[in-house]
Amino acid sequence: MSDAAQLTITEVRAAAEAVKAAIDRHLQAVSSTVEAGDPAVVSAYEELAAAAIAYDQILYEVYDEVTPFEVPGDEPGGTYRGPDHPEAISVLIRRDYLITDPKRLRAQAERVDAELTPGGGEDGGVTAAIGAVFSEFEPDEIAARAEEFGLEEGDSTLWVSATEPSEPGEWLPEPFEGADPELLICRFDVSEVYDDELDGYETEDGEDGED
Repeated sequence: MSDAAQLTITEVRAAAEAVKAAIDRHLQAVSSTVEAGDPAVVSAYEELAAAAIAYDQILYEVYDEVTPFEVPGDEPGGTYRGPDHPEAISVLIRRDYLITDPKRLRAQAERVDAELTPGGGEDGGVTAAIGAVFSEFEPDEIAARAEEFGLEEGDSTLWVSATEPSEPGEWLPEPFEGADPELLICRFDVSEVYDDELDGYETEDGEDGED
């Protein structure tokens, strides 16, 4: 084994040990706290998150493998500036799909919507099938059964943001216009791409995150 390869493996092991140590510190902080929002718990949480991300990245670089952990991040919005006790939250979800098998998608749609013309006909083909499928099945079910619907999952993201209570129907005309990054509490990204950082966000020190 070359010296370079040995060094890289040593770095992976060091990152793993850092995660273990961070877990111990976090557990100690959590078990010792007597109040909500204890700064020691917050600090230990952030250290654990950073150690887990670093380990996941180097594990992927060296072994082309990842951990099963998802760490909520605040990168796109920098520091959270919303209320400590928000009155309401908004959950914004985006899931991308490739349509890999239009015939299978169409067949699934025809099973649940008798008004669709068999084989596509003059009623919109794939676009009509998409409408029928998403009106019949919950988004989570479609995500779990994507292959059955002739779809292939792409990237996805879920944002949880603090918000003000709203009246029914108030924001429906422009549902995604009010996503304030400074109110972002946490987010969860699923992607085949594991970059060191996301392009285009502003870091906590005010520098632009683009390369």
